[in-house]
Amino acid sequence: MCAGEECRRRESAGQARRLAVTGTRLCLTCRERLVQVLGRLPALYEECARRIDGSSNGVREKTSGGALPGMPLNTAALEVRSSILAVLSSWAAVVAEQRRVPGPRRTVPLLTAFLRRHADWLITHEAAGELSQEVARLARGAWRVIDPGPRRRVTIGACVEHGCPGGLTAVVRPDRPAVPAEISCDVSPEHHWFGHQWLQLSRRLGARAALAAPGEDAGGIQADRRETGEPEAQPVTWFTAADVARLWSIPSGTVYRHASQQKWRRHSKQGRTYYHHADVLRTLSALRRSP
Repeated sequence: MCAGEECRRRESAGQARRLAVTGTRLCLTCRERLVQVLGRLPALYEECARRIDGSSNGVREKTSGGALPGMPLNTAALEVRSSILAVLSSWAAVVAEQRRVPGPRRTVPLLTAFLRRHADWLITHEAAGELSQEVARLARGAWRVIDPGPRRRVTIGACVEHGCPGGLTAVVRPDRPAVPAEISCDVSPEHHWFGHQWLQLSRRLGARAALAAPGEDAGGIQADRRETGEPEAQPVTWFTAADVARLWSIPSGTVYRHASQQKWRRHSKQGRTYYHHADVLRTLSALRRSP
């Protein structure tokens, strides 16, 4: 049976573990998840660095001594960064020693790239399950520092990177109407943006929407076309007002005002109103480009 983190969580939820791929310790799903999370660790590591001074969340402690006495310090961010570097370094050393290959320099981007290159060997290692669990634990710890509290996933649409077949998903805080904590691709973990990069990404989404052929959809929340009476040849994508408010960090009242003034296409389902993503992107991307 698979020893990976995803299957461990399945078992905790009362489901059966999957079978490991022949000759390895992990199933295909846990293998892909391991590679994906490894690919995200460098960005999580750097994002934790932005929290070290305690200015981005409520975790603050006072320190004394040193060049800046009394500097607010987020010790959780420091501990997570230290753990990420230590765990990746130890596993890179295992690979280098047992495979007799040169190890990488001790930086998180180089360490994760090295481990991903050797992923097919790592999943055959007797401790592959421990690696899978440790990497997942590192990512969870980083997320607790970056964006503590409950989160909700919002589908954005197709990845903006050229030739990438993946889809983008934003993680937002239901209790905080602000920009998303992270926007990530479900195919290429290298394609991801954090909240402070949302403006950059929204411009690219807007540019793609402007170039899209009539009827082509670039992103949003999937909705049933039958609710609108439109043909079912292609799926249509939509945003709720709450989604627009969170993703663009604007008040809900502003969303409704733009929807009315710009005559956004809409449809209702189970008492909720959805707006066509192309109309949303056209209006709000134009506003973001304005001085």
